[in-house]
Amino acid sequence: MKTKKENKPSKAFSLSSGLVIICCFIAAYLIFTYVFGNPDNFMNGDPKNHPLPGNLLGTIYKGGIIVPVIQTLLLTVLVLSVERYIAIRKAKGKGDLVKFIQNVKALLTEGNITAAQDLCAKQQGSVANVVNSALVKYAEMEADTTLLKDQKIVSIQKEVEEATSLELPSLEQNLAVIATITTLGTLMGLLGTVVGMIRSFASLAGAGGTDSVALSQGISEALINTAFGIATGALAVIAYNFFTSKIDSLMYCIDEIGFSIVNSFSANHK
Repeated sequence: MKTKKENKPSKAFSLSSGLVIICCFIAAYLIFTYVFGNPDNFMNGDPKNHPLPGNLLGTIYKGGIIVPVIQTLLLTVLVLSVERYIAIRKAKGKGDLVKFIQNVKALLTEGNITAAQDLCAKQQGSVANVVNSALVKYAEMEADTTLLKDQKIVSIQKEVEEATSLELPSLEQNLAVIATITTLGTLMGLLGTVVGMIRSFASLAGAGGTDSVALSQGISEALINTAFGIATGALAVIAYNFFTSKIDSLMYCIDEIGFSIVNSFSANHK
């Protein structure tokens, strides 16, 4: 039986996290300066004054320099979430993954390895790559007359593990950044809160009475940064858990079909 060329690790869609962070920082700074800091959002057209009554953009601007930092983290989570969604969706392949696994199992039961490999070529994606690598090894072990059955089974199992280890990094890429932002976003919000409260207390301790402008600005900075930090951290936690569960599902599919391939070889060969 002729075997098909073994697939290389799939080239999953991915973006450099460093480049994403730099671009998000630039975007956040521009939004902070020209959208939130637009003079039309403030009394007398001066960003140093109070925001116009009910003007949310001007209120956010009063959050201070910590706002664009937290915005950078928030935009980074959004961009990397979209990137991971595309990458994981591509890893599943072109067709329905559950149906693909069922069809491969049926072909294994029939002993039709060539058809199963054809199915992998049509499906594509990380799961199909792992299955195809295992099927190539399956066919090689069938043709091998020097190894014992147990040795052949171990060889197939090893092939599944190696193919999985090649695909897994592409699935988990950038998740570490999102996981870091789950904590960093909240901490930056806390930092902004502390800075804002320091300004508030400094205004209260100022000579000649309370500076109401400085006091209100300090409170605004504290509250705005708190809100942004909590929102960023919460979004990062949701995104991280969501994509982790999706990767776990893919790994479960790989384990299931790998187990079926090994069992099929064990049952059909002496």
